[in-house]
Amino acid sequence: MKAFYADEQKRHDPKMFLSSGAQKPNPEQPERVERLKAGARAAGCTIERPRDHGLGPISAVHTPEYLDFLEHIFVRWQRIEGASEEVIPNIHPIARGGSYPASAVGQAGYHMADTACPISGETWESALWSAWSAVEAAETVMSGAPAAYALCRPPGHHAFADVAGGFCFINNSAVAAQALRRQAARVAILDVDLHHGNGTQGIFYARPDVLTVSLHADPVRFYPFFWGHADERGVGPGLGYNLNLPLPRKSGDEAFLGALEPAFRRICAFAPDALVVALGLDAFEGDPFGGLSVTTPGFSRIGEAIAELKLPTVIVQEGGYLCDALGDNLTAFLTGFGGKAD
Repeated sequence: MKAFYADEQKRHDPKMFLSSGAQKPNPEQPERVERLKAGARAAGCTIERPRDHGLGPISAVHTPEYLDFLEHIFVRWQRIEGASEEVIPNIHPIARGGSYPASAVGQAGYHMADTACPISGETWESALWSAWSAVEAAETVMSGAPAAYALCRPPGHHAFADVAGGFCFINNSAVAAQALRRQAARVAILDVDLHHGNGTQGIFYARPDVLTVSLHADPVRFYPFFWGHADERGVGPGLGYNLNLPLPRKSGDEAFLGALEPAFRRICAFAPDALVVALGLDAFEGDPFGGLSVTTPGFSRIGEAIAELKLPTVIVQEGGYLCDALGDNLTAFLTGFGGKAD
């Protein structure tokens, strides 16, 4: 299987985030890349550099207002006397729409859902190459490959059309799905990250051409809290095209694999022409976030199960944070998927 990654993706190096009101080191560290590259190579992947695909595939799912913000906000922020080294919002609107603030501080609050996605001078470039890795993987699958892996870092599934959040800036899984739509009439996204893919859901919530399915820790007491509940089914033309399968905290392999069964039934009923897997490895029992309890062999079984769908598949890296087994978990998933993909 081909994998795609560019070294520019390591340049984004966030320093901190707030967790339960406390300032802590940001866990979305560049070192994740080295662990994931080792895991991909151990699974037999060849890692290639993606091409610069420009803003076209990205602006297909993100607003120009938001992309302009991401590109220029750091320079504008530095002009503020006493500003922090990274762009971190200190105000959020209780409702969005209508007027749009002119100030950098106001726009940061408008376009950033939380304090977990600080923007530095390198963030924009890293996010672009992360998205372009997803586009390259999608084009590889459209060219006939049964599957491709996009080592996307920073991740993307918490980013809405015009809002960053949860370590995410550009929604790589959504970008990949929209790229696949150039040839595929219908695309399904299966998100197996620890956290609900709220940005992905939001982007496609009113659309019937992209089915979104997410397995994740129950958000009633877990990030992202306000999205990911079972009663969220879509709106308008998209009603019935979104499925959330929240799992109790600490659920392990059997519960996760059991939840894949209704996920697969919904995907098969949709009859997609292609699949995007938003691959979070943070469901692992030893991940620093500690929400679910999937084992390393469990990731292999998850990969095998998804491969049984026999769909052209783009695997997009989402979460999975620094622990000794991070690379092994990716190897297990990709090996399991590859063992059944043929």
